[in-house]
Amino acid sequence: MRTKMTCKGICTRYKAQKPVGTGRYASGQRRCQICEIFIKWEGLWCPCCGYRLRTKPRNLKYKAKLRARVEAEAESQKVQAQTIEISSISGAEAFEGDFVKNTLTSAVNEGWTKTKTVEELRKAKAQGMTIKKAKELVKTAFDSKHEPIAIKA
Repeated sequence: MRTKMTCKGICTRYKAQKPVGTGRYASGQRRCQICEIFIKWEGLWCPCCGYRLRTKPRNLKYKAKLRARVEAEAESQKVQAQTIEISSISGAEAFEGDFVKNTLTSAVNEGWTKTKTVEELRKAKAQGMTIKKAKELVKTAFDSKHEPIAIKA
């Protein structure tokens, strides 16, 4: 048997302060419509009245703000995940280190194909960059998109 959904005052223990510089929903707060309060609570239901908590704004303007913030955070996490430590690739320093490091970093972050990356690295041919060595460096950089690597020379 379900109890009547009325505020029992329990929610005041979980009352959330308004965050500065970010929205309530973006900071993880939830709103109970029955208790008329924003609370810091991980559950889906209000601990006080049992009513379902709102996790997203109803206003179109604030929905757009939250969506933009979530997309921006997802993009920054994607870039961080794809960024690799090019300096850990041994052999890259032997061929104009900055050129090779910058080329490999650009290739991984901008989603170049392996072929295009090898062609760009071949521009360093005057310093002794062979096709084989370029392919090895590219393979190592692309295989390590999500985890740092240490290559044996």
